[in-house]
Amino acid sequence: MKNSKILWMALIPLLTLLMLVNVGLGSVVIPWTEVIDIILGNSSSNPGWNTIIREFRLPKTLTAVLAGSGLAISGLLMQTLFRNPLAGPFVLGISSGASLGVALLIMATQILGVTWMAHAWGSGATVLAAVAGSGFILLVILTASFYIGDSMTLLIIGLMLGSLSGALVSVLQYFSQAEQIQSYLIWTFGSLGGVHGAELWWLAAIVVLGSFLSWLMVKPLNSLLLGETYARSMGVSLRTTRLLIIISTALLAGGITAFCGPLAFIGIAIPHLARILFKTSDHRKLVPASLLLGAIIMVLCDTIAQVPGTPQTLPINAITSLVGAPAVIAILIRNRQLGKSFAK
Repeated sequence: MKNSKILWMALIPLLTLLMLVNVGLGSVVIPWTEVIDIILGNSSSNPGWNTIIREFRLPKTLTAVLAGSGLAISGLLMQTLFRNPLAGPFVLGISSGASLGVALLIMATQILGVTWMAHAWGSGATVLAAVAGSGFILLVILTASFYIGDSMTLLIIGLMLGSLSGALVSVLQYFSQAEQIQSYLIWTFGSLGGVHGAELWWLAAIVVLGSFLSWLMVKPLNSLLLGETYARSMGVSLRTTRLLIIISTALLAGGITAFCGPLAFIGIAIPHLARILFKTSDHRKLVPASLLLGAIIMVLCDTIAQVPGTPQTLPINAITSLVGAPAVIAILIRNRQLGKSFAK
């Protein structure tokens, strides 16, 4: 208990510091005193700095916090539901469905000569296409959940839907021109800098709602750690719990993918980090711990991706894996308790 309090006291200021650093760094050098003043609501002597901080850097930092938190919690839900340490927020095919929706918008419209939607709606069309694709996969998964009582069968169906979506994307790429393929590939790199204004509020609402649903399920999630039979004996409605987990995961993973593109690593690795650091499998602690750690790691990766001091920005998807994967491997090798962490 004492160690947990120390961790919370250390991680919360760490997140605050990382957010401040993330806002302060960029291709345009802004004095730190000016950065802090602008964040606090004061106006800078340079109007351009106000615009850079408030309209570009601060929304990107908040997007990183929301995306990291949401993906970490959705990964935790999937690992608990399927009792599989390799499960992530995208195992149900939600991300693949979003990718298929974007591929249809970018590539199929060019093939068919129907380009008015993309030009008329701009980035909003990409978001809507991703939502439509992930929503279709969610509908299929929800329908299957009413007829299938076994979670592992549901997992396999999700994986197959993901493979099917990937195959359709490959077919579209084969018939597309190089420009459309490049546009799609750039989207798959992920981006935290394209969420502004109303879009940021929508993303925040999605993450808050998904996180709230996750918190409501902490007791059923703890029961599922000992198996579905035990959970049923404790009076847990498996069908309702499974339905709520799927809806929560779809909201978080699908919404974040729609606004930011597919972001790797965070959803699989952060729940393990939370279990190891807090030495518990109690979801009353794991849900907020995963939320906080996900935000910290995503903001850290975005800071590194900016390549401080240069105008270059690396793909966030590459940074999350390059920075996070070796660290998680080292921690897991040192602790050697991945399997035990599901049953503490």
